[in-house]
Amino acid sequence: MTGIKFGTDGWRAVIAEDFTFANVRCVSQAIAQHLIALGLIERGVVVGFDTRFLAEKFALVVAEVLSGSGIKVFLCKKYSPTPAVAHAVTVHKAGGAVMLTASHNPAEYLGIKFIPAYAGPALPADIEPIVACLADILSSGTVNRYSLAKAWEKGLVEVIEPFGDYAKHLETIIDFAVIKERGISVVVDPMFGAGIGYLEELLGRHDCKVTAIHNWRDPLFGGSLPEPSANHLHQLCQAVRERKADLGVALDGDADRLGVVDPEGRYYSPNEILVLFLSYLVESRGWQGTVARTVATTHLLDKMAASYGLDVVETPVGFKYIGQAMRERQAFIGGEESGGVSIRGHIPEKDGILASLLFIEMLAKTGKTAAQLLAQISASFGRPFSERLDLSSSEAAKQEIIAKMENWQPTTLAGARVKTISRLDGLKIILENGSWCLVRSSGTEPVFRIYTEAASPEEKKALQQEVRQALSLETEEGKAGWMS
Repeated sequence: MTGIKFGTDGWRAVIAEDFTFANVRCVSQAIAQHLIALGLIERGVVVGFDTRFLAEKFALVVAEVLSGSGIKVFLCKKYSPTPAVAHAVTVHKAGGAVMLTASHNPAEYLGIKFIPAYAGPALPADIEPIVACLADILSSGTVNRYSLAKAWEKGLVEVIEPFGDYAKHLETIIDFAVIKERGISVVVDPMFGAGIGYLEELLGRHDCKVTAIHNWRDPLFGGSLPEPSANHLHQLCQAVRERKADLGVALDGDADRLGVVDPEGRYYSPNEILVLFLSYLVESRGWQGTVARTVATTHLLDKMAASYGLDVVETPVGFKYIGQAMRERQAFIGGEESGGVSIRGHIPEKDGILASLLFIEMLAKTGKTAAQLLAQISASFGRPFSERLDLSSSEAAKQEIIAKMENWQPTTLAGARVKTISRLDGLKIILENGSWCLVRSSGTEPVFRIYTEAASPEEKKALQQEVRQALSLETEEGKAGWMS
C-alpha cells in the first residue's frame, strides 16, 4: 500500500507525489465498498473540500467514483469547513461524508477524511474495513466511476451549500442575543482556509462588530501554516491592537480548531480555553454531566470537575475518541490540548467556528475579559504549567525507544513519588503531587511527543529532562500548552 497510510485523522500526503488522482480514486472506491457493506448506499455521501490546491478537482474525482458505485453524492458548491460538512451529514441523513482537507498541514499537502453517519471523526472500526478494501483495490486496480455528466444525468449528484443549515443550527446553541447586546468587537482570521466568511456572516447578522483578515482563498496560506497557534498569529494580534478590538479569533485550514488572542496580544492555549469553557458552561449555563478529555489534556479539568461534582472520561489522543465519549457517555464538553472542542447539542466533531462563538458569548455574558476569568480560575484551582515537546528519532531507534517505554516502571520522577502509570495511549506517569507526563509516538513518522504538566516551570523542566534521559530522546521543538 505504498504512498497511502491512514493516520490519526485520515490520510494525508503531498500533492502530486502520493496524493494523486489515481490514489484518490482507489481510496474513494474503498470508502464506497465500505458503505455498500454497511447497507448505507441509499443514504448518499456528502463530499466537501477546503481551499487547498486542486481540492475542488479532487472532490470531483471522489464524486465520480462514489456515483460509479450507485451512491448519491451531496457535493458542496464551494470550499467548506469540516464541521459544516459533518453537520450536512445530519441534514441530509447521509451515510457519511468525505472531506478533502489537510487541516493545518503545510500547503503542499492534501488529504481525505472519512466522516461516518454519526457525523464525527471515524473510529478505527470504521477505518480498518476501508484500509482492508484499499489493499485489494490497489492490487487489482479495479475502480468503478461515472463521468460527472453521467452521474448528473442519473440523478446521483446534488450540489449543496452547507452554510445555511449549519448557521441555523449554531443559532440554537449560541446566545447571539447577549453578543448583540454587549456589542463586542472581534477580528477574525480564517487563515486563508475553508472557514472564510462563516464567522463574519454569523457575527455580522447579529450586529457584532467584526473585521476579517486573510479572508480570501490562498492555497499557499500566505507562505505560512494555517495553524492558529501563538507563533502564527502575530498579524492577528496587530490587527486587534490597531482596531482596538475586544478579541481576535483564528481558524485553522479546515476550521475545526481555533486560536484566541486578546487586546494585549496574549494567546490563549487550548488547555486554557477548555478550562474557561468548563467554568462558563457550569457556572453560567448550569450544565452538569460528564467531561471528556484526552490523555494529553490538562488535569486542571479534573480538579475543576471534582469541585463541581462532575465525572471525567479520559480518552486516547484523537478527537474521534472524544466524539465517541460525547455520543456514548453523553459528555457535555469534550476537548483536546491540540485545539479541538465540541459541546452538548452539537455534532461530535471538533469545531473551531462553534468554539469561537462560544468564547465570544462567554465574554459577553460574564462582562469580563478572558484574562480576568482565567485569573479567577487560577485563584480557585491553581495554575499549572504544561508543555508539549516534539522529539525526533531515527526509524531504527524508534522501536528501541518504544521497547524502553514498555519496560520503564519508575517509582519516582523529578523528586516526587509515582502514583499511577497508564498505558491507555503511550506511557503516562502520574505523580502523587498531581504533576504528570505522557510519552507517545507518532503513528506516521519517527517522532515522539512528551507532554508534561506541573505546578512550577522548574518541575516541568525537570520532568522533561528525566524522561528524555531515560528514553534517549533529543528535543526538536516545544509547544506551550498553558501559561509558560
